[in-house]
Amino acid sequence: MTTRRDFLKGTCATAAATAVAGPSLLFANPALAAANGHDTVVHLFLRGGLDGLNLVVPIDGADRTFYEQARPNLAIAATGAYGALPLTLASGGGTGFGLHPSASGLRDLWVSGRMAIVHACGLLTSVTRSHFDAQLYIDLGTPGAQGIGSGWMARAMNTQPGLDGSERVPALGVAARQPAGLLSSVQALTMASPSDFALNAGAWSWQMARAGAPTGFRGVNETLSDLWGRTSPLELGGQRADRALQVIATQSYSALPAGWPTGTFAQQLWTIAQSIQFDLGLRYATLDLGGWDTHDGQGTAGSGYHYYQNKIAELSQALSAFHAALEASGHAGRVTVVVQSEFGRRVRANANGGTDHGYGNPVLVLGGAVNGRRFYGSWSGLDPEILSPHFGDVPVTTDHRQVLSELLVKRMGNSNLATVFPGYSGYAPMGIVRDVGALAPAPKPAPGARRFGAAPVTAPATAQEPDLMQRLMRYVQELVD
Repeated sequence: MTTRRDFLKGTCATAAATAVAGPSLLFANPALAAANGHDTVVHLFLRGGLDGLNLVVPIDGADRTFYEQARPNLAIAATGAYGALPLTLASGGGTGFGLHPSASGLRDLWVSGRMAIVHACGLLTSVTRSHFDAQLYIDLGTPGAQGIGSGWMARAMNTQPGLDGSERVPALGVAARQPAGLLSSVQALTMASPSDFALNAGAWSWQMARAGAPTGFRGVNETLSDLWGRTSPLELGGQRADRALQVIATQSYSALPAGWPTGTFAQQLWTIAQSIQFDLGLRYATLDLGGWDTHDGQGTAGSGYHYYQNKIAELSQALSAFHAALEASGHAGRVTVVVQSEFGRRVRANANGGTDHGYGNPVLVLGGAVNGRRFYGSWSGLDPEILSPHFGDVPVTTDHRQVLSELLVKRMGNSNLATVFPGYSGYAPMGIVRDVGALAPAPKPAPGARRFGAAPVTAPATAQEPDLMQRLMRYVQELVD
């Protein structure tokens, strides 16, 4: 038997958890559409510390020698059946790098000009080997500080020009709980999967009307909107939650299509792809792929089981399918994906067949608006004398906020960088993406160029924004208790 207290717990908790959907979800009819007239930024966080040197692999010159010396049993081969996939410029010239052999999908995106790499990127102003600190610094957009109370993507959403209130899902976190990057946003929706985004408290037969239900029967879930008729904070949160449930329930989300890789990560990318195609007004989306903390048993590439090889294949195949789906629906030109991890791994392998926490790392930028098939940033090389002042790590030469800032300014039309990234100033575009409306790609660099160009930068703090979700959760808990 479901008591009133149990009912309140189930419905109120769900209302609070989904209240971040915001008032923009309250009114609008679902509809499919052709390519959206706005851009979407998708932030993919590879949590655990991706070993960037075995994804973007030095394949020739002095760096190849240093790489092999540092990783005698962990190096990816430069050639052969399991050798790195060379990354060439559009002119045919070499870059000195290749991709892990399991990253053929990413290689194809590179060759098509849909992917760029920013090398030696990361937390320029704050060095830490703590997963938790580094991840939070990136999520909040405030390296070295954790008390701001809001995520960088939430602040970007809150300052995004061009929103008129008709957007049903302007920001989306595909996760079981609100991503820290969306912390404090009242416009963001968080859901692990569309099929699970529903109330399931109480007896199954009482939840909603189904085939065979008596004429006129309304389930508990279908009467919720009647309970939230007034204007208290709890009831407004309930209204938003109910409307969010209705919006998702009335979209034609489907299972993974034929040809897609399987697994949770691929399903999450498919959820984002469909959300873009449904014209829900999606501007910002975020998701994670974990499992990159490879201290032991990392593996390289070859026949048999290699842990890292499988992770790269999972990443590459899903991103390739995601981009292909957006290309087929006409949306790829207005969707940009940025892929980053909290830090890289040490250059030198450890004694356990793995790598320990490092510093600088590549950041991938993918999409139809990317000036691809190019490296950006400044690569210092792997000479031990260069690495020594950085404790044997690849140094960071490009602040990751410079990359995100360019996407905000040039693709999203959001120049409120001092608010989105407090403490950061001196932004200068690197040319990674074209301005909205621009057609011609930027000129290609000369073959063999090793300096990719980048200027690190740093801005006035903004007032802390109230976390309405946390306040609503406390209110609900007090009511239930």
